[in-house]
Amino acid sequence: MGRKIAVAVIHGIGKQTADFSGKMTAELTRNFGPEMASDVVFRTVFWAPVLQDAEDELIRRMKQGGPLHYPGVRNLMIDFLADALAYQPSSDDRRAYDGIHAVFAKTLAGLATEAGSDAPLCVIAHSLGTIIASNYLYDLEVDPFKRLISDEVRELIHDTPLEQGHTLAMLYTLGSPLALWSLRYREFGRPINVPSPHLASLYPQISGEWVNYYDQDDVVGFPLKTLNAQYGRIVTRDAAVNAGGLLQHWNPLSHLGYWTDRDVVQPIARKLVEVWKAINAPEPDETA
Repeated sequence: MGRKIAVAVIHGIGKQTADFSGKMTAELTRNFGPEMASDVVFRTVFWAPVLQDAEDELIRRMKQGGPLHYPGVRNLMIDFLADALAYQPSSDDRRAYDGIHAVFAKTLAGLATEAGSDAPLCVIAHSLGTIIASNYLYDLEVDPFKRLISDEVRELIHDTPLEQGHTLAMLYTLGSPLALWSLRYREFGRPINVPSPHLASLYPQISGEWVNYYDQDDVVGFPLKTLNAQYGRIVTRDAAVNAGGLLQHWNPLSHLGYWTDRDVVQPIARKLVEVWKAINAPEPDETA
């Protein structure tokens, strides 16, 4: 057993179950080999329950007004737009924001316990989950004294490099609407640093990356490198893929097809193998 890698997987829109990442993690693990498989620790940021009761109540109240056409499209609007709006904190109510970030904090605490407090961190996020990951990691990065973070969430974050975001090495955004969110900021905002500026002192042998996967038929996912000079410098590459099966890859349903797409899974697996080999390479013999 060697040094471990921590992987946090974050879902996006749609009705989710706790095992939402099962197919992707299985596909990734198939590429690792027996020696490495036990050294990659996966945990999910399963935030859907934070908003589920409110969503169900919203649907119930909408139905009281009478029949509505296009129920499937309306549910999609609730899954994405309503979740996105509810997640954003207001001046007097940040319950959803803090509730979801508390789930993120608990996930990283679990990874620190299982993979090691200074394990390299890989984050794989889909759809609205890319916004959540960006916000959470941004709050950690720009505010070391945690003034941006609520007391509720701050109490869940321990003083370990992984939980502080210092070991962030890889970020993979799938079908990300971050480009749309950038309209909220002057000059389209600034991205989080990937890898973390602290990573080089902990793992000088690791080269980090941020790969943004998008499908040209996915109306939610957009390229990121062209947003501004900072995104152009930090995002390693925008990778156009043809995500999904026969019923998905040619239309907006491709947004739901990234999890098991070979052009997404295989490069991530190769990078994880590269990092695992780097952190488990024998130390040079200084006496030789």
